[in-house]
Amino acid sequence: MAMPVNILDKRTVQIGFIGLGLMGSRLTRRLHSAGWNVHAWNRSPGPADVLRREGVVIAASVAELVVGSDVVLSSLANDEAVYAVYFAKGGVFSAAKRGTIILEMSTISPELSRLLHRQACTLGIKFLDLAVSGSTPAVEAGAITLLAGGDQKTFEQCAPIYESIAKQWFLMGPGSSGVLMKLVVNLLLGLDMQAIAEAVSLGEHLKLDRNIMLDVLSKTAVIPPAFVGKFQKIKNGDYSPEFPLRLMSKDMDLVMNAARSSGAVLPAATAAQSVLASNISANGDLDLAAITPFVIGQRANG
Repeated sequence: MAMPVNILDKRTVQIGFIGLGLMGSRLTRRLHSAGWNVHAWNRSPGPADVLRREGVVIAASVAELVVGSDVVLSSLANDEAVYAVYFAKGGVFSAAKRGTIILEMSTISPELSRLLHRQACTLGIKFLDLAVSGSTPAVEAGAITLLAGGDQKTFEQCAPIYESIAKQWFLMGPGSSGVLMKLVVNLLLGLDMQAIAEAVSLGEHLKLDRNIMLDVLSKTAVIPPAFVGKFQKIKNGDYSPEFPLRLMSKDMDLVMNAARSSGAVLPAATAAQSVLASNISANGDLDLAAITPFVIGQRANG
């Protein structure tokens, strides 16, 4: 198939990146290293200062960033942050010119995603939801998967950006399809981690040697490659965040809301949501794998 004539060229395109958290800072760094002209903005100055020292230009405001950008990417924590950044006075939608491309990478509710698409369409902005599957090590390795929803021509136009940050990318369908697919993916992520925690708990209660058990489990076909690194975290008791438990809990809440609105019944996810929620106050900033010691510490009734 012929390449679109207006495919993005890193020599001429100005990228603006909003949100420099665990994911956003690493995505910005990869784009900068790949030779894109990237400016960035973050609500709190600390993460922005780190990237400024690495040569990334930091904008003074969202509006300044957006006005000077051909393509805007955003990676934010939740619905509230995304809504504020896009709809506030001086936000993305108040500053973006017609024809601007926006790639919204946050894991948000389908309802907010649809609202963003509608508003972008009204303003003549090209908008894709571009959800990310993969945690921080995958971002650093350029091994994430991108799940997009929106217009095919815009999706194809942005392929050079995907090539700089991802291993593979898929257009799932019309607007918000990427976010919907991300909920499907993260349902499995949450359930897989819960299953691993319960398997380790059973092994410990059966008095298996912990290190041998973890080593063998990590080599079996039932463990997805993305989880092999979690075994080292469990073994070392090191739960520094790659994907924070609070974000997994937020995503599982989104999954359950989507299930209710669509009529899907998810009994295992309901249990996983409860376990995640019970960990938030104490362990929310730790890695998702931190549910393992919680599950091991549970006491049987009776």
